[in-house]
Amino acid sequence: MTFLELAKKVLSEIKKPLTANEIWEIAKEKGYDQKLNKQGKTPWATLGAQIYVNVRDKSNTEFASVGKRPKRFYLKSQKSLFDIEKIETEENPAEITEKKINFLEKDLHPFLSYFANYHLKCFTKTINHSKSTKKEFGEWVHPDIVGCIFPIDEWDTQVLNLSSAIGNTSIKIISFELKRELNLGKLRESFFQCVSNSSWANESYLVAAEISKNEDFMNELTRLSTSFGIGVIKLDIEEPISSEIILPAKTRDNLDWETINKLTLNRDFKEFLKRIKNDLQSNEIRKEKYDKIYEPEELVKRLKMKK
Repeated sequence: MTFLELAKKVLSEIKKPLTANEIWEIAKEKGYDQKLNKQGKTPWATLGAQIYVNVRDKSNTEFASVGKRPKRFYLKSQKSLFDIEKIETEENPAEITEKKINFLEKDLHPFLSYFANYHLKCFTKTINHSKSTKKEFGEWVHPDIVGCIFPIDEWDTQVLNLSSAIGNTSIKIISFELKRELNLGKLRESFFQCVSNSSWANESYLVAAEISKNEDFMNELTRLSTSFGIGVIKLDIEEPISSEIILPAKTRDNLDWETINKLTLNRDFKEFLKRIKNDLQSNEIRKEKYDKIYEPEELVKRLKMKK
């Protein structure tokens, strides 16, 4: 049984919207978790991530979601069994207010690492700007977080060996520029900083926890994203599983090796490249060498402790 099959079985029996954690707890009570083809160390997180990703493919999914905090899932075929509009309006009005930003940009790094790991299958590395040498390249600025998507977990060993031998590893190098918030006043500065710091990678993303819903802002953000191929990720610091890509990135087939060579002036980035090479050669991802992945509950707890 796959995670999605497990979720479908639970929802078809319970016949009401449930959070990912509720689905998992019920599945354990019924013994369905023992039928999974694989679980991993945090199966509840994997379950939630897979359902949420599946829900986004609105044209080809049996699942739908309702509410925001918490987000609950149900089967489209059972929509007539409950009042979706009533559930939507049951949210606490006190939560629907303008949020005060009382966190630092660095506090968002673990949230992005979690999202990248579960939704993009990307292993990230935070780049410490203080480790950069700027003597030769002046005001060169590095991305906040870089990541790599490997084929190691999905490809047979012989296929990996052959692809490596012919120089085609099919990895993706991802660059992330992280901001606390994006609004009309800061858009162009933030966006073009992302463009200048990320154009060397296969995919580039501008990431923020607070993104303005102003119509003029969204129109301009969409235009810039389409023109430059930069994706946009909205982090949800209250319910990390609900973080999402609101604008997709354009994939570039070729890496800008000249720029990558400049970036190696930063020790963190140089170690990141070395780590990728070692993992590819050994056909094993040393996950402990990348940014630590915290579970959603721990992410929220850690952020609240800092406030």
